[in-house]
Amino acid sequence: MSDSAINIQNRIFRVVQGDITEEAVDAVVNAANEYLQHGGGVAGAIRRRGGPVIQQESDEWVRRHGPVRTGTAAITSGGNLPAKYVIHAVGPVWGSGSEEAKLASAVQNALSLADEHGVQTISIPGISSGIFGGPKDVCARVIVEAARDYVLAHPNTSLKEIRFCNIDAPTVQAFIRALQSLAAA
Repeated sequence: MSDSAINIQNRIFRVVQGDITEEAVDAVVNAANEYLQHGGGVAGAIRRRGGPVIQQESDEWVRRHGPVRTGTAAITSGGNLPAKYVIHAVGPVWGSGSEEAKLASAVQNALSLADEHGVQTISIPGISSGIFGGPKDVCARVIVEAARDYVLAHPNTSLKEIRFCNIDAPTVQAFIRALQSLAAA
């Protein structure tokens, strides 16, 4: 198990290699698409482990509010997951333009939703670095920096620990390098 952590503004930023559906945190972030159809990748794993209620609540969210725009997020219950909530963050498909800004926005919107629900611990995967085609190192850097920027801009955040979790070793290594870069800065 690969593990690396730093402290920013009395908040723990930790990289964990593992299955995000097994994370014992208040909320997990799902790398979602705009229609919250959780077929493959992280989304599919969350739907399978969390049970049908996650897809049902996602469908209801889209019925009420319309598609979740790229760079934003929606929240549902965690269903059968150890996590109380799933925050569905829609990152960009790589090649769509302004990818880094859209990805940073998705992360910050996910953290804002977490704050609104009093979340203290959250686990974030490599959003946009899988089927959306983003380079793992770029996505990891943007995700980690967006989380740091959020914590710095919101000193009273409920968040105590932000975990960057992936089952994929190359993504975990990219997160570790991104965290080390922050620590060195």
